[in-house]
Amino acid sequence: MRELDIGEVARRSGLAASALRHYEQMGLIAPIGRHGLRRVYAAEVLERLALVALGRAAGFSLQAIGAMLGGDGGTGIDRPTLVAKADELDRRITQLAAMRDGLRHAAACQAPSHLQCPRFRALLRKAQPLLKR
Repeated sequence: MRELDIGEVARRSGLAASALRHYEQMGLIAPIGRHGLRRVYAAEVLERLALVALGRAAGFSLQAIGAMLGGDGGTGIDRPTLVAKADELDRRITQLAAMRDGLRHAAACQAPSHLQCPRFRALLRKAQPLLKR
């Protein structure tokens, strides 16, 4: 088993050592021992950190990620929660695409005022759900 000290894990994951210690306190990762005062992790910790990063990017809290990863190194994937999150991301993608289209149209539109442009107003209506955030 290849071992990585906390500095190497920090370098390879792009996370600060303090973040790794925080993740450890939350039960997201666990060291396999110490070399002197430095924590040592199994190389597989990088995969676990990648799962944490994926969960964070998808909008899950660290607590929710911890529940899904489980403390035993396994996973307790809640499939309905994943489907709900994927649906939420689909809605967000649609909203972001409408914003992108609106910005592009506003930059190129020749109307005297963007609010007089029917296409821009339609795109604006698509983006309105963002106001509910």
